[in-house]
Amino acid sequence: MAPPAADHSPPVAPLAAGNSRFAFALYQRLRTGEDNLFYSPYSISLALAMIYAGARGETADQMAETLHFTLPPAELHERFYELNQGLNSSAAGDDFTLQIANSLWAQTGYPFRNEFLSLLADFYESELREVDFADPDAREQARQTINDWVSDETQGKIEELFAEGVLNAMTRLVLANAIYFKAEWEQPFQPVPEPREFTLLDGEAVMAPMMTRRAVTGYNAGADYEALQLAYKGERVEMVILLPAPGEFAGFEAALDAARIEEILQDLAQADIRLTMPKFEYESSFALAETLAAMGMPNAFMEGLADFSAMTDGDLFLSHVEHKAYVAVDELGTEAAAATGVVAEATSVPQLVTIDRPFLFLIRDRESGVVLFAGRVL
Repeated sequence: MAPPAADHSPPVAPLAAGNSRFAFALYQRLRTGEDNLFYSPYSISLALAMIYAGARGETADQMAETLHFTLPPAELHERFYELNQGLNSSAAGDDFTLQIANSLWAQTGYPFRNEFLSLLADFYESELREVDFADPDAREQARQTINDWVSDETQGKIEELFAEGVLNAMTRLVLANAIYFKAEWEQPFQPVPEPREFTLLDGEAVMAPMMTRRAVTGYNAGADYEALQLAYKGERVEMVILLPAPGEFAGFEAALDAARIEEILQDLAQADIRLTMPKFEYESSFALAETLAAMGMPNAFMEGLADFSAMTDGDLFLSHVEHKAYVAVDELGTEAAAATGVVAEATSVPQLVTIDRPFLFLIRDRESGVVLFAGRVL
């Protein structure tokens, strides 16, 4: 009998696979509105992984199942550290910017366990900052300080993560994660001189600013969709666009999960593509406590049932999970690269793809498979 095949997948593969499953389980909860949607499943997973370090019993079990944490806790935190280091170091050159940062804000004098604080410092590089949530003036100062930290770490794109009233006299701990990404296209776009029609879900046509390029691009056409793979400079990070066929958006979106994404990605092949798509910029914000509870981790948000005994001897529960995200997509950088990348292969007739109806997209790390951002444009 032949020996079993060696497993050459990277150590972070189970973490990345779990993140993808959580990303699209959460997407199915967030897609119910009628607006554009954008969020960072990795940021949410990372922030809740720090809280998970302090959970025990059924609270920890529910969190692990909901967040798709399949690794033993000690290995999970080690893999998060390795993945964060890999993502941050991969952006250390000139190709693109990807910055991930964590912070820990605790009530002065509250008895958090040293083991918990050391774990966050060692694996999440989150040092303890003591603040006074009990005094109203000091609490407001703390809120502004935390929001300023988030703003600084996101280059001013997220201005107020915590609104007035979210923190109160009973607040004992705030954990924050910030992720910032900026990159140029590997194959740049050119602006389309005049706006073009974009057909909304309800059939209404609106005029939208567009950009275009011709380039060899990862492409896949299924029965109910087209998929495109757009690399950023350096080719480690990519945007994947999912363009449902006309009339198929609702069904395609409802069936979307990590397994379907993996099937689509595996079938991508290089093709000569003339791509025309809209430029866009928008923000999304979510209060996720009720959503996460409904997904399977209610104990963490319930007084008397939450078990964070690995964090402190005190009784704590989660009152809020706030999330904000910002995205802007345009043809930046195309002046230097448009003529170089697109015109060089003009000898054959390209496959024409025009994105003039609602579509989905995600930004993922190719090496690990982690979904950094996901969204849709309606």
